[in-house]
Amino acid sequence: MKKFISLFAVCALVLSAAACGGNTAPAEQTTTAPQTSAADTAAPETSAVTEKVIPEDTPYVIENGITDRMKALANLIDGNKARLAKVFKKAQAGEPITVAYLGGSITQGSTAGPTTCYAYLTTEWLKEQFPKSDITYVNAGIGATGSYIGVFRTDRDVLSKSPDLVFVDFSVNDTTEHTERNIASYDGVLRKLWAAESKPAIVTIAMTQDNGTSFQEYHSAVCEAYDIPMISYHDAILDVIDKGHIKWKDISDDNIHPNTVGHTVLTQIVTSYLEKVLSELDSIDTEHESDFSVPYATDKYATASLIVPGDPQVTNETGWDNMANENFGNFGGYWRAQSKDGTFEGVEPLTFEVDAKSVGIFYGKRVSKGGRFDVLVNGVVVNTIDTAFRGGWGDYVEAEEIIEFKEAGMNKIEIVPHRGEEKSVITISALAVTK
Repeated sequence: MKKFISLFAVCALVLSAAACGGNTAPAEQTTTAPQTSAADTAAPETSAVTEKVIPEDTPYVIENGITDRMKALANLIDGNKARLAKVFKKAQAGEPITVAYLGGSITQGSTAGPTTCYAYLTTEWLKEQFPKSDITYVNAGIGATGSYIGVFRTDRDVLSKSPDLVFVDFSVNDTTEHTERNIASYDGVLRKLWAAESKPAIVTIAMTQDNGTSFQEYHSAVCEAYDIPMISYHDAILDVIDKGHIKWKDISDDNIHPNTVGHTVLTQIVTSYLEKVLSELDSIDTEHESDFSVPYATDKYATASLIVPGDPQVTNETGWDNMANENFGNFGGYWRAQSKDGTFEGVEPLTFEVDAKSVGIFYGKRVSKGGRFDVLVNGVVVNTIDTAFRGGWGDYVEAEEIIEFKEAGMNKIEIVPHRGEEKSVITISALAVTK
């Protein structure tokens, strides 16, 4: 393992600029979570979450691999390892396993690439550890998506693959603009995964922006409540940057995304935790798993599902292009209404009849030609959405939670483009529904 990672790190240092330049995956949204960085205090010190001693500081050189101090800082929540131990024992026995990664564009591989991102490299590491096991790799990262979008696509993009192990990261996409919603939806992601028929192990990851901005504080509280492991790239990498061992530009070409070197370092951080679990495998209690009996925030997202092109709940799409087999912002399938003169001639309300307790909408945020549309619920306008992303970095799928009812029931949802706006385009990716 050490040979594989260290050799890759050396190569990545040479190749990072060229590899990153060719990737055009959408960037993450700018977050506004509290800005924090690892404390620069005299060692030894104690982690506030795990209450463990952190080793003394030693100089960190990327080519030499991560230090023991970085490993300890990254092990933010050691967590209940029962399910993870079961997965490893299954793989050791030569049985096939499926490993999935759910997150935003860092998980997707921007700006590194599909075979140099941490998800791919971590899976390759697992294949080295368990050569007798047929390991299936599922990358369910979509750029610019947080846990609210994530909880609704968990069934389609992850649980449909019957995973044995799922890594989750939404820490630089969840923002304090929607703090309560994002805590609840992150809670929902974990609860959905845990309750799945395949009973997957869950490992969470906390990333960071260059200035320390991350949703780690809120996500770690959810993980702590359920005793789910959390690996903190945030704490490990900011500590060595704060101490001047490396600079942010050594591991990232922008303010958020790790480059090929950064993904190699992230892989070392993730696999150091997995290696620790492997070393403890024979002593891990596999009978007592994490307790999800009481929701940390809410169980409202237990029934979260998507309505997409082709679903029977769509009762009128006259004038809308049904792009069921196309992608917008790496999100599969959408409806499109276009207008060259602002009249949207022939475009009728995109209409849904849904049995719902709450309704959200996923729509295209566009750098150019973004128009506005109204959302009507049972004939009443409840929201007007502007899809223009003026001066932005690119098109992506945005989300709005539209309405929550006192109780579930049948409701009519209509999407009506604003007329009088020239050369505008409206794209609707999905309706997000809970019951």
